[in-house]
Amino acid sequence: MSDVSPPKGTGPLARLEARLAWGLLAPTITAVALVVILPLLAIFWISVKPVSLSDLRAPEVVIREDIRGDDEAAGDAASIRYRLRNSSQDQPIRGVTITDTIPEGLTVSEIDPRCTLDGRDLFCDMGDWDGGFRESLMIPVTVEQAYLDNALRPQDSLAVITGRASSMLTNGTFTLDNFKRVFDGDEFWSVLWVTLFYTVFGTIGALLFGLFAALLLNKSFRGQGILRGLYLFPYVSPVIAVAFAWILLFDPFSGSANALLIQMGVTQEAINFFGQRPLALIMVTLFEIWRYFPLSFLFILARMQSIDTDMYEAADMDGASPFQQFWYLSVPQLLGILSVLFLLRFIWTFNKFDDIFLLTGGNAGTRTLTVNVYEQAFAVSNIGAGAAVAVVIFGCLLAFSFFFFRFISQEEGL
Repeated sequence: MSDVSPPKGTGPLARLEARLAWGLLAPTITAVALVVILPLLAIFWISVKPVSLSDLRAPEVVIREDIRGDDEAAGDAASIRYRLRNSSQDQPIRGVTITDTIPEGLTVSEIDPRCTLDGRDLFCDMGDWDGGFRESLMIPVTVEQAYLDNALRPQDSLAVITGRASSMLTNGTFTLDNFKRVFDGDEFWSVLWVTLFYTVFGTIGALLFGLFAALLLNKSFRGQGILRGLYLFPYVSPVIAVAFAWILLFDPFSGSANALLIQMGVTQEAINFFGQRPLALIMVTLFEIWRYFPLSFLFILARMQSIDTDMYEAADMDGASPFQQFWYLSVPQLLGILSVLFLLRFIWTFNKFDDIFLLTGGNAGTRTLTVNVYEQAFAVSNIGAGAAVAVVIFGCLLAFSFFFFRFISQEEGL
């Protein structure tokens, strides 16, 4: 019996279909490249550049022009002043030139050696400027009646500036000092430990609470829809609103939680929940669990409601306890969705910034890698070091994803 297999040729029709497929995918590929790949490559590029916040703009000549002295009557002596400076404190600007037009009615009485005057066209070759260069260029002039009659003043005509400067973002200077700064000392490892604690316990806690909520609401009863809606409240509420609600609730001076604990005799003095170690880290982790368990609850409940109820009825007739039914029947059916949720929640929690920043600002032992990115890039103004920490975060998540997909069972749908 002959073996029948589909044709594998690359005829004109197949090539036409391939071109059509690539044409349909082109917008998606372009969007992914613009939104995901290009910013990622930019972060890798900046991580090996000695870039500070002030280096995001290329060095440029900053010029301010005005007239100094008496210019009230014909014959008065005045000076056109150009205040010049290099906008960068470190990077030089080469071949700086200034071209300007002297207003009608002002006669130049003396010219700077670096400048030439052709009619009313002023040209100055200022040479090379080092970083932080500042100078005032004075052009003495004599006021004539024509200047008083017209409304044109020196600052009304914009001077044309030329010069060559290399941007720290685009030049060929590279360094590994950003990564050395990240890994030097014990600070990085303590921040990494805080990040892992927050991520692992926040992810597992959100899954467990979501599973527990799904078990509670998997049965039909009066008010079930309202209760499901209330369960979604933490997830759909604005993060800034719920974060400040927690801050007010656990405030050591006027918070309801402290007042209740003191009245119940649990503690004799107010507890600074978000201001002392290690309680602050535990509190932000609990906030993460409380805020994001509804997402797990929704997915798990949807999966539980799709499970055939016949096997539960058979297990019940065989005398299986509710726990045995859950462990031997429900859990195997939920492993796939639990695995997907664990992967997504781990990645999202590892990248979480706004929750911790709103609750503690990264203080009291709650400084995670994402908060470290913000502090390095904007608080310390070291964009390169911030990008290096972002690359470390990318590496950690890449390693986690590799091991997750390497060891997860294919039977769980991944």
